[in-house]
Amino acid sequence: MITVVVASYRYGHLASHCIESLLSQSRAPERILFVDDGAGDCAFLQALYPEVEFVLRDQNLGVVANFQDMLERVNSEYVMFVGADNWLRSDAIEILSQAQSDIVTYNIVVTGELKDHIPRRYPESTQPVHGDFYWRRAGQHHGSMLYKTSLGKKVGYARRPGAHANHPEEDWNLWNGMLAEGASVSHVDQGLLYYRRHRENFLKSY
Repeated sequence: MITVVVASYRYGHLASHCIESLLSQSRAPERILFVDDGAGDCAFLQALYPEVEFVLRDQNLGVVANFQDMLERVNSEYVMFVGADNWLRSDAIEILSQAQSDIVTYNIVVTGELKDHIPRRYPESTQPVHGDFYWRRAGQHHGSMLYKTSLGKKVGYARRPGAHANHPEEDWNLWNGMLAEGASVSHVDQGLLYYRRHRENFLKSY
């Protein structure tokens, strides 16, 4: 079973799209947790989506502490984090529910007004498709990879040494830590996540 944690910081104007993509899945996740890390722009969502569990913080914890706290609240076998500015393809959970490995990665469709940033940085793994960019992630981590909750809790989120001030690379640190623990990895060669690059995106390092 899969829990999806939706993380928001100044994404309140986009978050409904993300939540709707989870509620309309061909196979529903076991649980949806939504966290606003102190921006204060998501309270209106509670009345719209009573089936979602909300954590609305009064103060900003920062990416690492926020993610770690939310991970500790998960009790399903698998978990994935999704930025509230992004969304999942409607069959993503159904496909990922077939997981046999400790970690499952998959490809990404990069969209949004600032989508050109990604192919400039990763030209070898991106290609244009339908006006967006298809980003292949075989053998590579990303922030919305599916992973076993128990293994994630064992390793934990932390800032990667030397990471950019506005990008702690906590997902990279988690990925490396899980691999060091001998985690098995599989890859779904399909674009299951729509990753939106936009003017309010928290990650400013690219």
